Amino acid sequence: VGNSSVLPCSPKPHMTMATWKIRPKLGGLCTLAYRADNDETDRINCSDSVGWKFRPDHDLALEIRHVGMTHEGNYTCEVVDTEGNFEKTYDLTVLVPPRLILSCDDHGNPMCEAATGKPAAQISWVPESISTPKEEGHDNGTVTILSKFTAHSANVTNTTCIVSHPAGNQSKSIVC
Repeated sequence: VGNSSVLPCSPKPHMTMATWKIRPKLGGLCTLAYRADNDETDRINCSDSVGWKFRPDHDLALEIRHVGMTHEGNYTCEVVDTEGNFEKTYDLTVLVPPRLILSCDDHGNPMCEAATGKPAAQISWVPESISTPKEEGHDNGTVTILSKFTAHSANVTNTTCIVSHPAGNQSKSIVC
């Protein structure tokens, strides 16, 4: 989320046309087209954040600026050449890193929250805890995971929450 993404598409030696067909999970089809004989481009139903990275007569790569969850979906580049049609398809999945929130509850127990991540994060503790995390789904497709530290022995003071996620791992320590 928030970064730019570039999807490459290889031109062919005798290319006559190239088309990007974008089918988001939500919303309608977006099409970017390039005709080599007239050196002209066209765009139908595409947001300003999606476009050719460079001029399509030099590079057919598609650039998605400020990637958001609305960009998830299928991206197909089709190149028409004198020898036939060639396709390359991408399935874009957007990762949302969770926010790690570590606090103490009213009883002095550490609470760790991996808030609004996509996909859901995994929470572990040091020292090891016997807690069962709770999961809360949100309308925008993100998930919050909440875990309460439960000690094996009563003399644990310093605990560390570790949040594991495909967008990056995080950890914080707390004394309650």
